[in-house]
Amino acid sequence: MANEIKAVIELEDGREIKLKLYPEIAPITVKNFVGLCANNFYDGLCFHRVIPDFMVQGGGFTDKNGKLVEKHAPKTIRGEFRLNGVDNPLSHKPGVISMARTSVPDSASSQFFICTADCKFLDGQYAAFGECEDKESTNIAIGISAVDTHSVDYFDDVPVKPVIIKTIKITENAAD
Repeated sequence: MANEIKAVIELEDGREIKLKLYPEIAPITVKNFVGLCANNFYDGLCFHRVIPDFMVQGGGFTDKNGKLVEKHAPKTIRGEFRLNGVDNPLSHKPGVISMARTSVPDSASSQFFICTADCKFLDGQYAAFGECEDKESTNIAIGISAVDTHSVDYFDDVPVKPVIIKTIKITENAAD
């Protein structure tokens, strides 16, 4: 992509997931994500839902002594996917990052997920907006999806040992 933006998810344990974001595919979503990164919104949040052969989801909760505490994003955005009237050709394959949402099409805010398997059944229903830059980054997401999980209150698939996002940085912004 000509105008890709590069970002890196820095985990507390030192691992990094390098991303390429595509503003030409999902401009509203990328702008929202970049803005949240610039305001350090993701600092200290965790991957709160991880499912092997599916995805890892984060961007909305902190883990406070084994309890998930929600952090609300300042706004919701329009869902950039086919069922919401937006052409988005990026397929949900391993390494693709997409916005999480409720059943309401325009409810995405800060939570995102990275696919760890072929999830083409999500195409047209969720706003994919980038992908892992390299195989190593995809493999880190796949590794996170395989950690031991348990239920916490009404949440399932929560890592037993929290996987904490130290920060998400925009490392290169070709869209400037």
